[in-house]
Amino acid sequence: QVRLVESGGGSVQAGGSLRLSCGASGLTYSRYCMGWFRQAPGKEREGVATITNSGTTTYASSVKGRFTISQDSAKNTLALQMNSLKPEDTAMYYCVAEIECRYCAAGDCNGAKTYRGQGTQVTVSS
Repeated sequence: QVRLVESGGGSVQAGGSLRLSCGASGLTYSRYCMGWFRQAPGKEREGVATITNSGTTTYASSVKGRFTISQDSAKNTLALQMNSLKPEDTAMYYCVAEIECRYCAAGDCNGAKTYRGQGTQVTVSS
């Protein structure tokens, strides 16, 4: 059974940093592309960052230069380093694994064969 578990969310002041982590189990990690998306109440899902199994990354324009996605394939873990946080970054952040990498390469791992975690809340106050 595939399981993705996020951690690292919390509350910070604007300008602060957080590091999100995602542990993956039950899948052959090297076959999947990974990503993070977020969703705030009343707003649509936004793909934040993706990384393909060849290491190519994409970022939403709203986070480019502030967020960094990385992975440790040996440990089946995914991370999202978030710096210079803004109140508009407040959302539930989800880790996602997608076997159809073309979706991740396009900026959001939102294909039909996707697994996601339960999410971790990030709250940024001004």
